[in-house]
Amino acid sequence: MNDPAREAPVRPKLITFHQMIPTARYPMRADRSAAGSLPTRAFRYCEPATAAAAFGWYVFPPTSFSLMWDGHDVSWSFEGAGQWLPLKAVQFPGFREQFDAVAPPEIREFSPPFLGALQEPGLVQMWTGLVLRTAPGWSALVRAPADIPRSGGYELFEGIVETDRWFGPLITNLPLTKTDMPIDFRADVPLLQVQPLPRHVYDDATLNDYELVPDLHGLRPEDWDDYYDTVVCPNVQENRPRGQYAASARKRRAREGAGSGSPGG
Repeated sequence: MNDPAREAPVRPKLITFHQMIPTARYPMRADRSAAGSLPTRAFRYCEPATAAAAFGWYVFPPTSFSLMWDGHDVSWSFEGAGQWLPLKAVQFPGFREQFDAVAPPEIREFSPPFLGALQEPGLVQMWTGLVLRTAPGWSALVRAPADIPRSGGYELFEGIVETDRWFGPLITNLPLTKTDMPIDFRADVPLLQVQPLPRHVYDDATLNDYELVPDLHGLRPEDWDDYYDTVVCPNVQENRPRGQYAASARKRRAREGAGSGSPGG
């Protein structure tokens, strides 16, 4: 019989999404086609684009809604509202009652707001309906989806959150860039991409470990050899196969993946 006391502890998953708004669309793994946005040739042959597109998870708005900014004040509307409403800070419809019915007494009345107009002109904060938790030592990079075009009218601030230590609402800040026109957000279109980062990769000690080669004379013989293999050799081949970099990168990932385990295995 197995001795429970001797069983290996279960490692936490790399990332856990806590869905608080039950009607919102669940997060999903980002895919190599950038949700179908990449051209077919890029999808087949451009490994840098497809690898970036697939890195992380898509997060969606918890509902479809629209914003409008007149240069001073922000208004919002949603399906069924029938009008534009002034935006200060609003709860997701019906969520406060759901939250207070489940939360411990000391946490009731602290449900996160869904949308809020910040003091900076045209800056809106949105809660995704999610709270994240990552494995120890891992943070979450929250950014616009890679390689997915978005409609004009807003930008997205990026942020790195230490979600192994900070268990709070996953929010994003939206600077509005156009006035006097509706800016639409659809619940079925990814708004954010969440990407896992081991914390050491953005520490100062890591990022200060670099050097600069100021001119061509600083390239070493082995640098020229690598440049030849990467750039020259494919162009002087009599029959050059397409997508050589993509094919070799995928084979290398497959070999490396076969011999390693997931951080949250």
